[in-house]
Amino acid sequence: MAAYLSRLHHISLHVSNADKLAKTLVDKFRFNLFATRLSGRSRQLAFRKGAAVFVVNERPNQGGVEPQDITGEWAQDPRRVRVRSSQCNATRCLYDVSPHNAVDTVSNVCFEVEDVERSFRALSHLGCRFLVPPTTVEDEGGPVTYSVLKSIVGNVCHTLIDKTKYEGEFLPGFDVRVPDGGSGDEDPSCPITHFDHITYACPRKATHRAMSWYQELFGFRRFLIDSSDDVDEGFVINQEGIGLRLTAMEYWKCSEAGVLLPSADEREPDCKFVIAESLPKQGRNQVDTFLEQHRSPGIQHIGLYTKNIVSTAHAMAEAGVQFFSPPPAYYTEVGKQQEMEEAGHNPQMLAQHGILLDTDLHRGPLSPAASGERRRGHVLPGADREERGHGLWRGEHQGAVEVGAGVHGE
Repeated sequence: MAAYLSRLHHISLHVSNADKLAKTLVDKFRFNLFATRLSGRSRQLAFRKGAAVFVVNERPNQGGVEPQDITGEWAQDPRRVRVRSSQCNATRCLYDVSPHNAVDTVSNVCFEVEDVERSFRALSHLGCRFLVPPTTVEDEGGPVTYSVLKSIVGNVCHTLIDKTKYEGEFLPGFDVRVPDGGSGDEDPSCPITHFDHITYACPRKATHRAMSWYQELFGFRRFLIDSSDDVDEGFVINQEGIGLRLTAMEYWKCSEAGVLLPSADEREPDCKFVIAESLPKQGRNQVDTFLEQHRSPGIQHIGLYTKNIVSTAHAMAEAGVQFFSPPPAYYTEVGKQQEMEEAGHNPQMLAQHGILLDTDLHRGPLSPAASGERRRGHVLPGADREERGHGLWRGEHQGAVEVGAGVHGE
């Protein structure tokens, strides 16, 4: 691999109305607004719940400008860009680029690395396209160096950031409103802890190319979703006129002893990446809808991990999140009630909240029999057009809440 990723730092959204999204994140999903960056040309708001951090960038009313590739230019004149946070007001968007999108979009997954300039050189050598050169921003907490590269998937970018010398609360340029962002306070009714997965919606036959790109540049590894997942063909959902192919991968953390698979039991939880594409001749589905409305491949939804999906579903429903109701017959299928009871759940309670229970959904790389059977489930919420695309995943008193990202299929 060319770049060693330490952890997922935050996910960045670009929207036309930051206040509206802020209200949804705070009131319905219990996130805390903990840091802000306000200037005459930009507004960036940071929200945190557990280890999950969203940075919401308000998109200017005027049309954006397509970000330019600076890789060759910077390589010929490799100067480090260094600015004080007090000088950042003229910068439209720190730690990111403004995407050329007419619709709201989730377009940046930011990773921490130990050496941005080394990663820049190694990735550039492999033909990676950079939009922001290694840039250092500093305040009284110290320096942070970052660079932004273009991924192979639609408008998705990745910010690589080095915070090893920074002692501040979040990032230079942001005013911290709440120390530690409330990350240390457990919310018993809605115990979301971290990002569980990120799903890309891609055109047909684009999966292998995207996976190869992430594997070569960042060392991502394929892992099987469940026992019916095929190494080459992925996990195929082909029923009731809905045809989807899901292929999952994750990034591995590295140490001097070798490559280690991250675990939810470690201090830094892992985050999975899923590539979704539609199958031909199966009618329209959420992937086709996303590609049409988003006008390019991109991040379709983000999964949030919760320690108690029943409590989380109830709290969100009370706050106004609308969930899809599975067919009642799902909860009376042969063996389903027994499966739910063996997992420690009341079938009536799961049915009340529309929670689906699946088995064998948390596997190691290419090992569908790893570490015994795990049970996880999901609820697909029946959101309106303004709030569409929320959902829940559940397992062993744990689970993940799927949050619609940008334009999501209904």
